[in-house]
Amino acid sequence: MTRVFSGVKPTGHLTLGNYLGAMRQWAAEDQHRSDALFCVVDLHALTVDHDPARVRRLSRQAASLLLAAGLDPELCTVFVQSHVDEHARLSYVLECVATDGEMRRMIQYKEKAARERERGGSVRLSLLTYPVLMAADILAYGTDDVPVGNDQTQHVELARDLAVRFNQRYGHTFVVPRATNPTVAARVMNLQEPASKMGKSDDVGPGIVYLLDEPDVVRKKVMRAVTDSGREVVYDPGARPGLANLLDILAACTDGEPAELAGAYDSYGALKKDTAEAVVEVLRPVRKRHKELCADAGYVEGVLRKGAEKARGMARPTVDAAYRAIGLLPPVNAAR
Repeated sequence: MTRVFSGVKPTGHLTLGNYLGAMRQWAAEDQHRSDALFCVVDLHALTVDHDPARVRRLSRQAASLLLAAGLDPELCTVFVQSHVDEHARLSYVLECVATDGEMRRMIQYKEKAARERERGGSVRLSLLTYPVLMAADILAYGTDDVPVGNDQTQHVELARDLAVRFNQRYGHTFVVPRATNPTVAARVMNLQEPASKMGKSDDVGPGIVYLLDEPDVVRKKVMRAVTDSGREVVYDPGARPGLANLLDILAACTDGEPAELAGAYDSYGALKKDTAEAVVEVLRPVRKRHKELCADAGYVEGVLRKGAEKARGMARPTVDAAYRAIGLLPPVNAAR
């Protein structure tokens, strides 16, 4: 079986984009066909100004939603990043292999740093180096496939480059991973700003459908989605991004094809109504299961504890091998 690793960052409430672009595939396919690990990458949430209590709260919520989306701890490993020390251990070693130029070329760093400066804030060093931590997340487990959205592919490419460079310099240590992208709804866009992805950092955005939104809230957001000029319903992401986004969402919810679905509608209103109902139905079982899990906090904590123990055992041999390969002495008690 191939090894799969992916994760979610607890910087905001998880969205329809997270579910359709990643979580649903993890549950329906990846955990069944591979040795899969899915992680709440809470260390990545510390790269910008944050409320510690909120990070903890969102981390617990993200873990519950991963389970509510269908991840089965009997089939895959679900855990929290900071519960496994090997992530941080390996990150520093990989920083000693990465270059400053590689970090500064990262598109997300450029965008996020620019936004921080516009707000008058300072840019944390961790914002520059977090792609190396992401590489450590991946490489620690001998990962073969990393299912990610298109916007994260550059980071997987960095992980590949670092693995190859380390192996060439210090001896074969890491599996060289590859990014895999969903074919439908790989990047769900903001309903009000279809040029931007449906991110989770804006807690009150009217263009963002959250997994825990009530059905009437979902309907209102979809019905108010921005569309484009013209009356004909056609699938043209370049010229009609708002319309294409609705068709992508409907297709992902109904297992259809966006271009074929477009031909079934002669008005934007009808398309919006059907899309809203499709989203409500797709999220209904997730919200129901999440409510059940919230009433059984001990179960979720147990899953995370066992998941961290299993992940630690999987990662430690690779990280220890990397420490030896790069020239670090083993602990004294291990050398005797």
